[in-house]
Amino acid sequence: MDISVVIPLFNEEESLRELHAWIKRVMDENGFSYEIIFVDDGSKDHSWDVICDLKKVDANVKAIRFRRNYGKSPALHCAFSRAIGDVVITMDADLQDSPDEIPELYKMIKEDGYDLVSGWKKKRYDPLSKTLPTKLFNATARKVSGVKLHDFNCGLKSYRKEVVKSIELYNDMHRYIPYLAKIAGFSKITEKAVQHQSRKYGKSKFAGLSRFVNGYLDLLTLWFLSVFGRKPMHFFGLWGTVMFFIGFIAAIIVGASKLYAMSEGISHPLVTSSPYFYISLTMMILGTQLFLVGFLGEIISRSSSDRNNYKIGEEL
Repeated sequence: MDISVVIPLFNEEESLRELHAWIKRVMDENGFSYEIIFVDDGSKDHSWDVICDLKKVDANVKAIRFRRNYGKSPALHCAFSRAIGDVVITMDADLQDSPDEIPELYKMIKEDGYDLVSGWKKKRYDPLSKTLPTKLFNATARKVSGVKLHDFNCGLKSYRKEVVKSIELYNDMHRYIPYLAKIAGFSKITEKAVQHQSRKYGKSKFAGLSRFVNGYLDLLTLWFLSVFGRKPMHFFGLWGTVMFFIGFIAAIIVGASKLYAMSEGISHPLVTSSPYFYISLTMMILGTQLFLVGFLGEIISRSSSDRNNYKIGEEL
């Protein structure tokens, strides 16, 4: 199969028929073999009913329905595990991404040899309250990840199939798929300027300060995991050991100063009366705790949890 189109959605019943017809037209005009994987992320409207109707008239339609809303990353994770196309293309369901971009995105993977092509919405039709935080976020992501993209969070992307099979998405890590791909060893990453359209139906499901803050927290998490995820002891153990020895040496100095004062017949307060004693003791305790955190991290990193066990209600 040439292409798998992955479309996560939440309450987008108005746009689904139009989006499906648009994708089908582009695929037929270019002679692509394809599948469209809709992932209904616990919609409360009639999105699933629309998808079922589309399935009846188009065998290329496949779909997953979550029992509740998990988020975009779980939706992509489940779709990626099922995608069989040589090139996987993701897009949002709100008609702001243009399916007319698909042929060029496909060509850049198959003919130009890229592993991942990220869309870049040079001209956006979003309010300033959304575009300004996005610019700040992208600047930080470029600096931390070393991946030179203008728009990390663009929903329109194309991937070599091996890329989506090699990365794990959870929480809100879909923002950093290019970074995850880089960590997994896929270095041929580029971007393509794509058309961005104003939302035709409904309103954006991604807004608010919490999304902005969570984006930075996820970026810090991913940076830490990429550097120390498989060796947490290298971080916690190092700083725990440093803090413990600083505290230990400080305690020895405090104790030695007391013994020296006693040997010289100099009146000296008790060791426990010195604030430096408590500082050194605190350093030793914190150092021990950090070391134990690193040890526990090593144990946890060796046992996989079921964090990607999502409850699917139906599947077409």
